[in-house]
Amino acid sequence: MAVNSVVFTVKAKDADGDTITYLTDKSSPDASYFRIDLPNSGMVILDKPLDFETKTQLLVVIYAVEMNTKEKYSTTAKVTVNVLDGDDQYPQFLPCSPVYEDSDHAICTNPVYTVNITETDEDTVLYFSPGPIHAEDGDKDIQTPLVYSILSGDDNGRFTLDHETGEITLLQRVENRLLTPSFRLRIMAAQLNDPKKYSVATALVHVISENRFAPYFNKTVYKGFLIENVSPATLVSTYGNQVLVVQAIDRDFKDEINPKVHYTLHPMMGTNKLYHITQDGIVIAKTDRLRAFDRHILEVIATDEESGETARASVDIEVLQRGQPVPRSPFEEERLFGDMNAGMAGVIAALVLIVAMTALFLLLWLAKIRRERRDPADRGSVALGKHPNVSLRWFRQVST
Repeated sequence: MAVNSVVFTVKAKDADGDTITYLTDKSSPDASYFRIDLPNSGMVILDKPLDFETKTQLLVVIYAVEMNTKEKYSTTAKVTVNVLDGDDQYPQFLPCSPVYEDSDHAICTNPVYTVNITETDEDTVLYFSPGPIHAEDGDKDIQTPLVYSILSGDDNGRFTLDHETGEITLLQRVENRLLTPSFRLRIMAAQLNDPKKYSVATALVHVISENRFAPYFNKTVYKGFLIENVSPATLVSTYGNQVLVVQAIDRDFKDEINPKVHYTLHPMMGTNKLYHITQDGIVIAKTDRLRAFDRHILEVIATDEESGETARASVDIEVLQRGQPVPRSPFEEERLFGDMNAGMAGVIAALVLIVAMTALFLLLWLAKIRRERRDPADRGSVALGKHPNVSLRWFRQVST
């Protein structure tokens, strides 16, 4: 219904035949939608546009008041206006990607549909993400049927589309993915009864290499070293002080390097945010937060972003003391730490010997102190080579 149209007319009766004036109650929930231009007519006018998608029911209170009497008697009527859906909305591709949203409605942009194919694919239905390709009439209560078509990008009939369902089929294989790495199709959904009401979305088709091999690491455990320092960031090195590179191998490529592999770190407890891995497989550490003799085990995950396949490996990182050289090989690492263990054992043995000698000295010293504190008579008896009790008994026998 157009604005300024008569929505409805009210009529009140008065037994006295008094003149009646009609007013809208401005405190009514939806009074802003209506007005009365001729107070005695009872005609209620639409004051602003209706929108079924926003509000399906309106409530307004109308006053009928005697204007030519002293008493000004009045009465009220509550009027409920049901809003029916009109064909005023355009089709919308799903899912909705809202750019604005409130409690009543949302404004959406059309999604971009994507799918991957290989050079060997042909005469096959394409399953897009998000999918399937589907649009709906914006007038939810009407749901006018839609018809689909390809506006551009079908590459001379390489792709065909079902006009009723929007399903896209690849009819011809791609001869060379290096020459045609992707296709961009423009898909239109229009109302069957009104082609002027339409919407357009984009469908991207990426041509990827045939995936015959999953990525893998050539080691299950990589060894890394860091030297204790105050630098905020340092590259983790490996044997021979070479930069550690943790890189997955993919035999689908001639150089065995898949540019679509994405690397992530899953640190163990207590090592979160201490390490970062680049997309070239280089591990970076925050050395200013590490201390000598720290040891951390990290898990590296390599994900093929095209196939979704993954590979996993561990990185064993040790923090060395300042001035301590990085081992040149695993054998040198064993010898280095073996020598350190032997030296440590010698130090421990020396400490034990010192403690034992100290304890022996204390025992001898305590024994000497105890001897010096004995009774003088005892010392005299001992000097004569006699026991004091024996001498006393002999003296008593002689006296008797």
